[in-house]
Amino acid sequence: MDTVDAESTVGRDGTIRTGTPPRAVVIVHDVANGAAVTETGSIGDRLRHHGVDVALVTSGTPPPPPRTLDLVVVMGSDKSAYDDTVPWLPSELSYLRAAIEAGTPVLGICFGGQLLARALGALVRRAPRPELGWRSVTSAVPDLVPAGLWLEFHFDTFDVPPGAEEIAWTADAPQAFRSGPHLGVQFHPEITPASFEGWVRGWREQGLEPWLRGHGVDAAALRAEIATRADEARHRSDALFDAFWASARATAGSTPPLRAGRAGRPRAAPGPARRSRSPTTAAWTPSWSSSSCASQA
Repeated sequence: MDTVDAESTVGRDGTIRTGTPPRAVVIVHDVANGAAVTETGSIGDRLRHHGVDVALVTSGTPPPPPRTLDLVVVMGSDKSAYDDTVPWLPSELSYLRAAIEAGTPVLGICFGGQLLARALGALVRRAPRPELGWRSVTSAVPDLVPAGLWLEFHFDTFDVPPGAEEIAWTADAPQAFRSGPHLGVQFHPEITPASFEGWVRGWREQGLEPWLRGHGVDAAALRAEIATRADEARHRSDALFDAFWASARATAGSTPPLRAGRAGRPRAAPGPARRSRSPTTAAWTPSWSSSSCASQA
């Protein structure tokens, strides 16, 4: 455990909490109790490794005020980050905006990354093509987001927020951006064999396995690949979180830089593909397929 993290913690309200561990909230969706713990996967494990005092909150439950926290983590969901008919979504979006205003670092994962992008002023929309399975991610900042294979499972995508840097991508979609102390990722760094079993249970309960097979997803084959890649995936996840956590603690409270684009190269001007029709039109069939992250129960 990294005891240095507990020596002096500066709250977003400016108070210094000496000898207390840093505080974080992790927001999960559509799961509860033990399943909620499993849902956090390797990210939850890494928070505990760093001695962070974690409040695990399910969507719809009011989280602690962001100014009392050192970190907000938003996990995936089978909902769409642009669907304001979801009962808990407007309040969660407002909460992220409050965290940003307070300078409390936010880590958004899949749906969480999309909601963070929206809170920062970007468009979240249906992706031209879903990404399902392991994909090779290009990174301009490999010390923060290691390049290579990450697990993808999403049908929606985000545009890069104004003033943010797009620091990782695939041929089909942005994969990571940073804005001040905040980081949004489209892939699932948290995946472990145990968390994947939670996904599978949800698919079975909703009768989605046949539909997934029609999209080329073989749950048994994916389970085997996740098991095979478990050590490598955890190593990448730990590296990502450690780099993010160190940077977030150094820059918390800062104003996001007023620049945009992929680090290391200019960004192309938005074209028709980046300005697709409104995501609130014509839902896919089944409705689950228009979700942000197709991972939850």
